[in-house]
Amino acid sequence: MTPAAAPRTTPENAPTGRPGKRAAIDCAARTVFGREGYSRASVDAIAAEAGVSKRTIYNHHQDKEHLFRAVVQQSSQAVAEHQEELIDRHLGDPGTDLAAALTALGHALAVPQTDFESHFALVRVIFAEAPYLPPHVLESWRGTGPGRVRARLAERLGGLVKAGVLRDRVAPETLALQFTQLVTSEVYERSFHGALPLAEDETTALVESGVAAFLALHGPAS
Repeated sequence: MTPAAAPRTTPENAPTGRPGKRAAIDCAARTVFGREGYSRASVDAIAAEAGVSKRTIYNHHQDKEHLFRAVVQQSSQAVAEHQEELIDRHLGDPGTDLAAALTALGHALAVPQTDFESHFALVRVIFAEAPYLPPHVLESWRGTGPGRVRARLAERLGGLVKAGVLRDRVAPETLALQFTQLVTSEVYERSFHGALPLAEDETTALVESGVAAFLALHGPAS
């Protein structure tokens, strides 16, 4: 049975003491950055949201850039762990109905993940302000988030190739890239990464169409 998700930390329910202040600061930073963007967000606004002094923030983080990178990395890791669990759950058994498993996984990855709303607000900031963000911040997000998830997907799809469930036509990394492009990318694009969630039937149609295209390319020969 999947363990229940831990309650989300907010400035109001964060524990007290130094670790509690750090949690409150990081939570407030996600909120403010997600709401105002990187360029417009100020350390003063984050301090007010967290209920701490500006100096307290600087005691934990060197500057705004380091704070943004830290909260992006934290939330990316949490989302990556969740999505890796979804991949393992749906693709862990080569004997299952492949089309059904891929469709279930695509839907699980594509629909808005409400436990991580603040993270996807940060993702929208990254896409909107990418030209103005330090390159190492972008690489940190890519490595700890999408890159990590795609690596797990490649691992599982490679296992399906070895089991003879998928055809051995391209490298596992390419399989993972094509699955993402065909099955989930259009949902992300149309919903603006969850900002404007799609109707259930539209999401289902996009996912099923993408899975059909993926299997036409890589499914077992009939």
